Amino acid sequence: MNYSKVLAVIFCCVLSCAVLLPAARSDEWDQKTKMTFAQPVELPGRVLAPGTYWFVLLNSDSDRDIVQVFSEDWSYLYATLSTIPTDRQQATDETEIKFAERPYDKPEALLKWYYPGLLTGHEFLYSHKQQKELARDGLRDVLVPL
Repeated sequence: MNYSKVLAVIFCCVLSCAVLLPAARSDEWDQKTKMTFAQPVELPGRVLAPGTYWFVLLNSDSDRDIVQVFSEDWSYLYATLSTIPTDRQQATDETEIKFAERPYDKPEALLKWYYPGLLTGHEFLYSHKQQKELARDGLRDVLVPL
């Protein structure tokens, strides 16, 4: 085999690997997202005080629908929540979250969380009673810059 054939084979291998590999995000597996809230935010069974939190998928190969919420310094686990997949029409380059706008005396409820670049996100599961109440409230989308 001559030198030019060896180079051609190596070039083809490198090119095919580059084409076949998906674009990677550093945190796409766990979808680690840092969010800061200026006001209290309701999650199923819990209200988060204003502050900064990490939202991350549970490290599991079999269940990609469990979200954990940690303190800013990772020292405290506030919640481990079941979610269901939810789709959106268009992916964005920023984190997208959907809130239910609540009456002034109640915190906004976090309904959905979408990781940047993905069409499928996570819909938080509220109790049946809470779902009926939230269905009456308006919705608000928020994009969170990276």
